[in-house]
Amino acid sequence: MSVILDEPLMSSLLHLLHRAGQAADEYFAEEMKGSELTARQHAVLAILSNEEGASQTQIVGLTGIDRSTLADIVRRLVERGLVARRRSKQDARAYAVRLTAAGHTALRASLPASAKADDRLLQLLPPSKRRELLDALSIIVKKSSTGTDH
Repeated sequence: MSVILDEPLMSSLLHLLHRAGQAADEYFAEEMKGSELTARQHAVLAILSNEEGASQTQIVGLTGIDRSTLADIVRRLVERGLVARRRSKQDARAYAVRLTAAGHTALRASLPASAKADDRLLQLLPPSKRRELLDALSIIVKKSSTGTDH
């Protein structure tokens, strides 16, 4: 499928970010070479490596994954033995989620694939634009996450 550069969607940031996200997911899957771990699951494992016992609400805030999708991701990771969840001692309605030993192993195994997917994406840009893109996306994520949009 060829991309026509002057089509209206090619000037839509929303569309371009969506398509770039699709490319990132595809590259991650290719680098994982058939592993069952998805890019979003990898993100959850990475968050939990730094936020042991995080609630699902905290994970939503840190990853940007919507609540229902995150609940499904956590359920699947629990079934695979990569994370454990229990009711929070502070709030019986919430779950505290933590990595298991198998989860730590899976995360360590996925880090090289994640780095390779990042590198492949950045290689599509001229070297002078790579840091600029990361900085711009970081600003968008930080400001949209805190509600500061100006």
